[in-house]
Amino acid sequence: MRVMAVAGTGTGVGKTVCTAALAALALRAGRRVAVLKPAQTGVRPGEPGDADEVARLAPGTTVRELVRYPDPLAPATAARRAGMPGLPAERAARAAAELEDEGHDLVLVEGAGGLLVRFDERGSTLADVAASLSAPVLLVARAGLGTLNETALTAEALRARRIMCAGVVIGSWPREPGLAERCNLGDLPVEAGAPLLGALPEGMAALVPEAFSAAAVEAMVPDLEATVLSRGATV
Repeated sequence: MRVMAVAGTGTGVGKTVCTAALAALALRAGRRVAVLKPAQTGVRPGEPGDADEVARLAPGTTVRELVRYPDPLAPATAARRAGMPGLPAERAARAAAELEDEGHDLVLVEGAGGLLVRFDERGSTLADVAASLSAPVLLVARAGLGTLNETALTAEALRARRIMCAGVVIGSWPREPGLAERCNLGDLPVEAGAPLLGALPEGMAALVPEAFSAAAVEAMVPDLEATVLSRGATV
């Protein structure tokens, strides 16, 4: 499991917290970890972005951001409005491969929004990046109503492109889950065609790094790497 993409089933589902949790788990296991954020939107120069949040929550992670656009929109749209070039999938894939070549044991590539959000006017997406790297994709999903359809559609898009779904993680598990949330624990793996790997507690991002790392251990399945590798991801 050298490179893995992290895709949301939509916007605001908890991708960054999930990416940081995966990084924290790998760091606890003594791995060298890098996180690549190909396209950051809604953040101006000098402001902290998602990569900075990962670095804060999982100290010791190498983080890299390729492009950022000020408007909180899909990258291709934000780039067009800013008069800036979009991000070709080839550039993102090359950056991930470079991080791998630098000796990192795990490289996580965090998308922007959902799997098929466009990075540039050519229609480059995170799915293209994952396909070119032969990397599995971890899906981050919402806990409540509507998540089953979003997850099923995203998983279907992965299958159509012959990309392995490594599993699904609930990005923000409520403190008081209702009937829909509890039922979704069993239904999400069916819709994803992949195991449920964890449910990250709501408000986890507010924790200090040591507590965040401990919470990641509690929230994710034991021996996460072995679970993913058993599905055919390459080491």
